[in-house]
Amino acid sequence: MYDCIIIGAGPAGLATAYGLAQRGRSVLVLEKSPWPRYKPCSGAVSPSIAAYFDIDFAPAINRKLRRVRYTWKLGDPIEAELDTQEPIWIVDRAVFDQFLAEQAQSQGAQIKTATAVTGIEFQGDSWQVNTQVGSFTAQYLVAADGASGRAAGWLGLPQPETRTAAVLEIATVDPVAADCAVWFDFGSIKNGCLWCFPKQQGYSIGAATFRGKNIQDFEKPLAQFAKSLGVAYDPAQVFTHPIRIWDGNQPLHRDRALVVGEAAAIVDPISAEGIRPGMISGVQAAAAIHAALDGQTEALEGYTQTIHATWGDDMQWAQRIASLFYRVPGIGYRVGIKRPSMTTRMGQLLTGEIRYADVANRVMKRLSGGLLKG
Repeated sequence: MYDCIIIGAGPAGLATAYGLAQRGRSVLVLEKSPWPRYKPCSGAVSPSIAAYFDIDFAPAINRKLRRVRYTWKLGDPIEAELDTQEPIWIVDRAVFDQFLAEQAQSQGAQIKTATAVTGIEFQGDSWQVNTQVGSFTAQYLVAADGASGRAAGWLGLPQPETRTAAVLEIATVDPVAADCAVWFDFGSIKNGCLWCFPKQQGYSIGAATFRGKNIQDFEKPLAQFAKSLGVAYDPAQVFTHPIRIWDGNQPLHRDRALVVGEAAAIVDPISAEGIRPGMISGVQAAAAIHAALDGQTEALEGYTQTIHATWGDDMQWAQRIASLFYRVPGIGYRVGIKRPSMTTRMGQLLTGEIRYADVANRVMKRLSGGLLKG
């Protein structure tokens, strides 16, 4: 019997595995996909995650960027240099996830890929996890199988509605210029935005809506964005995937089980950032399960409370800003994004140096004022 079985080998699940294995706990990670595997994801990572690990992430980072560009319907550009302690990390998820898996394995975690979980059974003081290659048991269980996973539902925990996002992957023959920028475009998609994260030799262009109905056709806005970059649009390189946007604090635990990452619906409702909160939830989950194994009966409840306090409470402010901004994005772009101070604040938010609560009242006052004038 293992101390913990983790369903899903994304950043959240692997962060959990690393933290538990590092503490000497026996861990098994079950991943349905064979590796190496492509994961639809634009690949921006806040450098603030480094504070949670004793790991040098340099080998897993594709490039670091300080320049940021904003546009309104691909025009009216604003560009600036981020005045932050660390630049934004851009990663290739296949490389990044493999790196995290190797770190967890170096601490003693076991990882089985191409092993889909078919069901789970609670046996009073342990969990039985069934797969197509047999069953495994553990004292504790972690659901880390993402927005499309079934484990949270099997646990009887809330499953907020998913939204659809898309990623267009474009490889380039020549390296992307050193002075390239992280690029956000507003107005091209109703109730959402486009973004582009340049890699060393290519681009990841993302698209999503944050309120209202899901966008049905990503082809036109993605093709226009690709054209603005001067690169060819290939429909075969468009990948859609579900995301679970934070929509209120929900229970994240039950009997000897936790949910982490996108399975816990903690994606930022303004930027769709998921890697940072996913990995932080994994760190907190590992600490909670370790404490529970040591006999602290309230440890799992403490995990839910910690995620609510450290992430969910701030996402309430993010959701309020998003609701107002995406309702009147043209006004939001004019009175908010185009202000020099907003670029500074956006950079600090992207790199984790400040929280939405630090700027929410000022931002919403400015947006509301612009709406009244409009």
